[in-house]
Amino acid sequence: MEHPRQLLADLFTEAVKAADPYQSIFRYLPERPKGRTVVVGAGKAASQMAWAFERAWKAPLEGVVVARHGPVEPCHSITVLQAAHPVPDDAGIRGADALLQKVQGLTEDDLVVALISGGGSSLLPAPPLGFSLADEALLNKTLLASGAPISAMNVVRAHFSRIKAGRLAAAAYPARVVSLIVSDIPGDHASLVASGPTVPDQMQAEDAMRIIRDYRMELPEAIIAEIASARVPEPNAAEFKRASAHIIASAAVSLKAAAEVARAQGIETHILSDAIEGEAKDIGLMHAAMAREIAWHDQPFAKPVLLLSGGETTVTIGAQGAGKGGRNTEFLLSFALAIEGMQGIYALAADTDGIDGSENNAGAFCDGTTAARLREAGADGRDYLMRHDAYSAFERIGDLFVPGPTGTNVNDFRAILIQA
Repeated sequence: MEHPRQLLADLFTEAVKAADPYQSIFRYLPERPKGRTVVVGAGKAASQMAWAFERAWKAPLEGVVVARHGPVEPCHSITVLQAAHPVPDDAGIRGADALLQKVQGLTEDDLVVALISGGGSSLLPAPPLGFSLADEALLNKTLLASGAPISAMNVVRAHFSRIKAGRLAAAAYPARVVSLIVSDIPGDHASLVASGPTVPDQMQAEDAMRIIRDYRMELPEAIIAEIASARVPEPNAAEFKRASAHIIASAAVSLKAAAEVARAQGIETHILSDAIEGEAKDIGLMHAAMAREIAWHDQPFAKPVLLLSGGETTVTIGAQGAGKGGRNTEFLLSFALAIEGMQGIYALAADTDGIDGSENNAGAFCDGTTAARLREAGADGRDYLMRHDAYSAFERIGDLFVPGPTGTNVNDFRAILIQA
């Protein structure tokens, strides 16, 4: 293959295309109601999902969704508000209040369509009574630095909120609620995507407290006490009898689409998992070990071969703080250091929403020359890795992958090509 990086970039495009909200929403349109159709939603794909639903729904509708700051799709009947991610802001408070207000006063004849995607947890801050935005922002920062997987973080968030854990759906009762969900959660648990504003979960306060203890999160006593005493809605409560949820896009679907395109080009392809979690740099070492084994010994797969994986890794930030970057560039820098000097190994790691962390890149490319090229540029890759500054490392040698925001979010996409 003369252009391995282009191949990997094309596969990323196919993975994103498979998670396109427009195509997915058409397959899950609910039955039209006798009364009003009210659309609510939140997440990184909120405006794209709202735009798609407007075009698919051939009947009157109204609504409001909350997307992250940045470019959004223009909608006509649905108001698109914007808020901060990953740390919430005042606009998020207003957005959460707007969603709760929008579902007030509905009847059994009305339909609420909830368009939910990853990122909604941060975009819908609604701290319990007596707490402020600063309290929720502190909780979010602590969660993000803890190294906890997204599913665990969202359990904690659900116990410090007036809108999560199904509370938005409960507020819409007795209207019928249909949730259409783009999943960024390994395992595709609907109640954990965006902390489940319209989907209740079985997790209780003791589960949230166990997560806080297990990941040694240091939080103010008032926040700890609130979470410990929180009571989330029960999934079998009357308010959820007319609620349903559908995963309309996920990492599994996206990886399968990329694999089919690669195989059509004659490339043997294996999907390792769509639900990989763990410390990004450690998962990088694991993938590198497999790539080396294939390159050296043709096992467990014979080369040439393409490996795909998804899920959501984490980055634990210590007291030293962090530089620029996200989990995908951190994964890739660890991977690059572990394959130094090896020929014929190429990799791309990127976030399917187009933004890895808080910078402008989705991820980066690497190969067996990456570590050496960093040294030639006067940089030490291991130093960048220790400082959680992988963005700066790949920026220095021109290997960032910057496709721009994609309008969807099914989490990490990793593609590793081992040539013969």
